[in-house]
Amino acid sequence: MEDMVTIQKNGDIPAFVRVTTQWHGLMSFPETILRISILINFICFGLVNGQIYNVLKFGAEGDGQTDDSNAFLQAWNATCGGEENINTLFIPSGKTYLLQPIEFKGPCKSTSIKLQLDGIIVAPSNITSWSNPKSQTWISFSGVPGLMIDGSGTINGRGSSFWEALHICNCNNLTINGITSIDSPKSHISIKNCHYVAISKINILAPENSPNTDGIDISYSTNVNIFDSTIQTGDDCIAINTGSSSINITQVNCGPGHGISVGSLGADGENAAVSDVYVTQCTFNKTTNGARIKTWQGGQGYARNISFENITLINVQNPIIIDQQYTDKVLLDATKDSAVAISSVKYVGFQGTTLNEDAIMLKCSAITYCKDMVIDDIEVTMENGEKPKVECENVEGESSDNDLMRECFNSNSTFSGGSVGGFGWVYECPCVRMGGPNWRFSSRISRTFLDPSSFHVH
Repeated sequence: MEDMVTIQKNGDIPAFVRVTTQWHGLMSFPETILRISILINFICFGLVNGQIYNVLKFGAEGDGQTDDSNAFLQAWNATCGGEENINTLFIPSGKTYLLQPIEFKGPCKSTSIKLQLDGIIVAPSNITSWSNPKSQTWISFSGVPGLMIDGSGTINGRGSSFWEALHICNCNNLTINGITSIDSPKSHISIKNCHYVAISKINILAPENSPNTDGIDISYSTNVNIFDSTIQTGDDCIAINTGSSSINITQVNCGPGHGISVGSLGADGENAAVSDVYVTQCTFNKTTNGARIKTWQGGQGYARNISFENITLINVQNPIIIDQQYTDKVLLDATKDSAVAISSVKYVGFQGTTLNEDAIMLKCSAITYCKDMVIDDIEVTMENGEKPKVECENVEGESSDNDLMRECFNSNSTFSGGSVGGFGWVYECPCVRMGGPNWRFSSRISRTFLDPSSFHVH
């Protein structure tokens, strides 16, 4: 794809910017739109003469020892209160800035705010140094539409507390590009209540054994695009939580970590809602999970229209996993009468290796089942070259991979007298039709196939 930019001016003032996109090769439509939006964003910042506010001019020392929080707040207030159309808060390279828990609040007078991060920001190293030990976030932005965080700098959480390193809330038209986040004690980047978000070319790093260090947490947000990034954590590389829709994730290298997850959803009876999630051209490298959906027993709502396609696996323990019966291990009574409904989910084009004999685990609820599943083009082997197995429970869907899905449901075939709760498969012959030319699979209780009303004779 090529983006050709034409700028027409009326004197020295740009009259309009026209971006023409030509397609070359394979590139997803959402990724194309995202690249264009970032391009336009950069053009706007280059063309409009906004004011630059350097934190060093507001008293920041940048020695890694002095608390620079007050200088940053003063610089932010000047940036946010500036009358220019686009203002920049500049954090120069070659310096290390120590910040206590800090919040940058909007609304701002400027139509857009750019945070140019080229230096290193570090958290206090121990609990005795915190100004607010009860804070749940370290650096947060709220109510700043048009916020753009860009640069080659680093945010270092030092693993010093159970807070979120970078929390962004109520910031529509958000762009994050190029930065690095390391050793966050909890989630690295939290996106909440933000709409139209572009995240690209970022690096997130945390030890493999660090708990709860999600790379990017998304909740109550829509039209979020993440691409061309590397995430190495001790938990989910990306977690998509309730209230999220139109989430596009492309060319993300994940690992180590727990993969890319939808959920967990439905905790404490929550009415969850996640839809239109598209994960493509991603790599899972030595992760615990690959493509995962996790919902709590007793939850409500839905997770639907979810697609994982063209995925590369490198020694992943659980490449494809759905757990619709998740419950906390401390609960003695796991019996619940509701579940988050999972439907219209695709797993297509998975290639690589797994460490687990059970590469695909679809553990769905007997209350709602997992419906309209599609599993195709799965080329996964174990390290020894053998084909892994598949486990299914309470699943309805279809696949053109006869051998793979037959193995999944053949162990307790309903045609051989499987008990209630057993699994079964059926091939569609011309005289018995159940929905299409492919294998149609279902792991409902055995009486589903034994009930004549479920068949249509032609």
